[in-house]
Amino acid sequence: MRITKKLTILLCAMIMAFGLTACGGGKDKEVSVDINKLAEELQTAVTSDTLSQTASEITISTYFLNADDVESSVSYASSGSTACEIAVIQSKDSSKTGDVEKLLQSRVDGQSELFASYNEGEVAKLDKAIIKSAGAYTVLCVCDDTDKANEVLKKYGF
Repeated sequence: MRITKKLTILLCAMIMAFGLTACGGGKDKEVSVDINKLAEELQTAVTSDTLSQTASEITISTYFLNADDVESSVSYASSGSTACEIAVIQSKDSSKTGDVEKLLQSRVDGQSELFASYNEGEVAKLDKAIIKSAGAYTVLCVCDDTDKANEVLKKYGF
């Protein structure tokens, strides 16, 4: 009886361990995203601010990305009156998305400090900033409606 109980516990533990490894993160997902379409949809759906699309070179320098690691990128930025911004970055290799996430978080942290000094109401948006990765893609979305943004991102595999 005692051996059977131990065997059952061991078996349950192994099943749970296998189950947890099967629930991998989004970075290993096989996704293909039209980054321009995603960024435009987010820009249209989740912010009341008028954002302007920035050139890829500006996106790379704004977020301090390593240009050698970026396949393509698109971003929309506010005029500076709000904290709203959207960036979609496709890395050349999905192993780089962790680095991209850290750089995007650094941007959010810096913007939060900046807005706290002159437009504290925008800090709440930055506190709810969305940074997600799937496959080789990483998204930053600072917006008015994070629930809607998450719906859009889910549709694209994030």
